[in-house]
Amino acid sequence: MIHDGRSRKLPFDTDAALAHLRARDPKLAALIDRAGPFTLRLDPSPSPFESLLESILYQQLHGKAAATIHARVRAYFGGDPTPQLLLSTPDEPLRAAGVSGNKIKALRDLAARTLDGTVPVHAAIRKMSDDEIVERLTAVRGIGSWTVEMLLIFRLGRPDVLPVTDYGVRKGFALTFQRVPKSRPLEAGDLPKPEVVLRRGKSWAPYRSVASWYLWRACDLAKKTAPTGRSAR
Repeated sequence: MIHDGRSRKLPFDTDAALAHLRARDPKLAALIDRAGPFTLRLDPSPSPFESLLESILYQQLHGKAAATIHARVRAYFGGDPTPQLLLSTPDEPLRAAGVSGNKIKALRDLAARTLDGTVPVHAAIRKMSDDEIVERLTAVRGIGSWTVEMLLIFRLGRPDVLPVTDYGVRKGFALTFQRVPKSRPLEAGDLPKPEVVLRRGKSWAPYRSVASWYLWRACDLAKKTAPTGRSAR
């Protein structure tokens, strides 16, 4: 998505969130101390339609390839298309931009569900509960719970979202709360099941989005730590 470089203020008290998390979970408090200040800033929020259009284009692609396809689509339309314009556009220009057949079907379903009101406009979505937003948006072809959870955290700034299926959240959880040998890279078997993350995360409510952000930072911190033992080069 093309933004103007500004960011929006989070719609909750981050100091209260950090105080709550520190009081509820000493190990999470230690991670917060290591990772430093909570610096999440929201991008200027486009419409849910534009956010989900971008998400569909980026699915199952590396960032650079997805960005190239997204740029081609925007270049063809002269910016993000409206739902009606997208529906009236034949497949050929989209295929020429690199959009797969399945994604074209998903984009058309997104456009149709935006026009019929299933996908709300920005003013309406801000008044909806997290659960209602998930229910509405996952009705769109190709949009799953994870995609909506990312929108809730990074576009809408909702404070209490815990994406338990996210690889980074699960990896950060393992690094923070589980005894993982430091002498080898983290393996798939080390990752906690989603229900394990959900169970511990109950005490983090109503600020589980902030906890999730710090679990992602745990992954960043691990990358900066010099390897030891057999993994050292």
